[in-house]
Amino acid sequence: QLQLVESGGGVVQPGGSLRLSCTSSAVGLNIYAIGWFRQAPGKEREGMSCISSSNGITWHADSVTGRFTISRDNAKNTIYMQMNNLKPEDTGVYYCAAVNVHGFYCSGRPDEYDYWGQGTQVTVSP
Repeated sequence: QLQLVESGGGVVQPGGSLRLSCTSSAVGLNIYAIGWFRQAPGKEREGMSCISSSNGITWHADSVTGRFTISRDNAKNTIYMQMNNLKPEDTGVYYCAAVNVHGFYCSGRPDEYDYWGQGTQVTVSP
């Protein structure tokens, strides 16, 4: 059973930045496509970004394109999401998720992922 751990959330003012990290202590994440998802209060979980296992393909939701960037460091077994120019509407719990799929593929659909972390809270407030 793959266990994912997110970190890096916090409280930040509008316009600020945070970097989220997703890692697993027991299993190499290099064979998994990884997605980042956000769940705002009272809303469904939605995809923010994803990166393929082959590190060749990334996707970002329109709402975060140009502000968020997903990347992976296989040597550190960690996937990052750099979040810049944060807005109040970015507030929510952020989850990373993994699916064992090889090649240049990833998805922003939550139902395509098999493993989930516990989430990290991001609050953007003046």
